[in-house]
Amino acid sequence: MRPRYWHVHVMTSVVGCTALVLGVTGTGVAQAQGRDLGRQVLGAGDGWGSAEGGTTGGSAADADHVYTVTTWAQFKAALRDGGDAPKIIKVKGMIDAVAEGCEAFVTGGYDLQQYLKDYDPAVYGNDQVAKGPQEDARVASMANQDSAIKAGIPSNTTIVGVGRNSGILGGSLQIKGVSNVIVRNLTIEAPLDCFPKWDPTDDDHTGNWNSEYDAVVVFGTDHVWLDHNTFTDGRHPDSERPVYFGKVFQQHDGLTDIVRGSNYVTVSWNRFQDHDKNMLIGNSDSTAALDAGKLKVTLHHNRFDGILQRSPRVRFGQVDVYNNHYVVTEEQKDDYYIFGVGLSSQLHASDNAITLPAGASVGKALKRWNDSPLTAENNYVNGRPTDLIAVHNAEIPSEFLRSGAGWTPTLRTEVDSPRAVPGIVANRAGAGKVC
Repeated sequence: MRPRYWHVHVMTSVVGCTALVLGVTGTGVAQAQGRDLGRQVLGAGDGWGSAEGGTTGGSAADADHVYTVTTWAQFKAALRDGGDAPKIIKVKGMIDAVAEGCEAFVTGGYDLQQYLKDYDPAVYGNDQVAKGPQEDARVASMANQDSAIKAGIPSNTTIVGVGRNSGILGGSLQIKGVSNVIVRNLTIEAPLDCFPKWDPTDDDHTGNWNSEYDAVVVFGTDHVWLDHNTFTDGRHPDSERPVYFGKVFQQHDGLTDIVRGSNYVTVSWNRFQDHDKNMLIGNSDSTAALDAGKLKVTLHHNRFDGILQRSPRVRFGQVDVYNNHYVVTEEQKDDYYIFGVGLSSQLHASDNAITLPAGASVGKALKRWNDSPLTAENNYVNGRPTDLIAVHNAEIPSEFLRSGAGWTPTLRTEVDSPRAVPGIVANRAGAGKVC
């Protein structure tokens, strides 16, 4: 018998660190936030996720649809149970989606050393994609991992970590084609692709390793709140990946990608740390039919520490990025960027704090792929107000950026001074710090 909890049906709307209790008359009474994270909903005016009816997740779940899980199998079973009926899933402790290791997925005679021999550019060349028995075995092994580590999140679901040290290791949360999902208070270690693909033709026919699996992917979904989570490479940092054929054996993809017509998303009070490709908002220039007028996303009060790129990279969407703290490491200073400006993006970045090591180029904080204007106002670099667009254009004139995203965010709660943001975010962002 699985445990059943939370028999009292009270829904709270979280605004900052105060909970607004909604009584039967609809009257709100402010009080200290309770411990029942599963019953909390995104507060009014808190980013794009609060628009058009707001994000309530599984807060209305009855007693039969509240679960406490301690294993990956229990977690996936709880997700399947009850379909789209409101549900609350409490993750207790760290649950491992790949507890038996990559070896459990190997099939068809796949062997990395043989794969490296077969597709060594000195032998195979760089004129055609990888083909043959080892590539076939890699694909079959990858399919085994794919089915094991992906977890489809249904509509009207809240997933919360219990206490200060709960989360998911090596799993991929697929918030795909649904509506109304909340994920809070979890440490999520990015899935490690056990079977990266070598593409000899990639990178101008010098070849590259390509990997699958985002920690969280929001795909064709509306109304999502990601709050007070820690996203990290954890035990498997990119810095420890080997190099084959002169290229890093890349085993990670994104931490949180928001793509394919997704809309009304708030990403608040999270930590993103020790990762390369962080967040795509819109993943292709060819998806205008899906993405135009959508991809409305707010990022606020997040800490990005040791993230090399994409925080975020934006296509199409009206994306509001404020009161975040970006910390670039010494090792990353020559090859980083923070805000990526893509096709038809409407990025509004203001009141953020950026911490750079000595000698780092401030202009690299922005990167342009397409001639889309952005708003970048009142951002501080190393404690000083800095016009990011002006510095970028002076340092990297070949990527000239125009100012003015063409819209003004209105769905904001309290906007803190960027001088204060590093301290505020350090104390309150991430799993285990729901105040």
